[in-house]
Amino acid sequence: MIKYDGNKGELRQALLAVRAGLTSDDVKVAEEALGRRALELPELARARTVAAYVSVGREPGTRALLEALRARGVRVLLPVLLSDNDLDWGLYRGPGHLVRASRGLLEPDGERLGPDAVTGADTVLLPGLAVDGRGMRLGRGGGSYDRVLARLERAGATPARVVLLYDDEVVARVPEEPHDHPVHAVVTPGGVRRFGW
Repeated sequence: MIKYDGNKGELRQALLAVRAGLTSDDVKVAEEALGRRALELPELARARTVAAYVSVGREPGTRALLEALRARGVRVLLPVLLSDNDLDWGLYRGPGHLVRASRGLLEPDGERLGPDAVTGADTVLLPGLAVDGRGMRLGRGGGSYDRVLARLERAGATPARVVLLYDDEVVARVPEEPHDHPVHAVVTPGGVRRFGW
């Protein structure tokens, strides 16, 4: 069990340290299981538009899932990090249309659709480091997805919000702040957990 002193910074450090210890094989096996489980979600089976992201480093893998969604004919939006840490969006057109960006991220190389494009998504896949039993998500601390969730709320958009994590990243409690929004579900290699709020 991951130990921390109750603040977000300490929990982030502990979770990132565990991820740093994962091997490439660990990440690959988890990605395959995550992809299978995520594709079974009704929220993705019914979706016409999904806002997702390209995993990098030791993040739970999304690349196989992105390809499977595209093969189903789903319109997949990927984030483009702006200089103020807000997110613009572009269409995923396959792995050959991803370019290296700041912070080691991969972004779509095509037209930019604007920050409000996410409000048209049926499902939003959120990156994270942990989620707790209430569905509260811990991100990396940059605030980009806090802005996305606030934008959805302002627009009255209610897409399903789903986090992809490793099994041990579902924790007892995530420190919460007033701007934090809960998610509907978390998918891990070991299963799916839904939150009834």
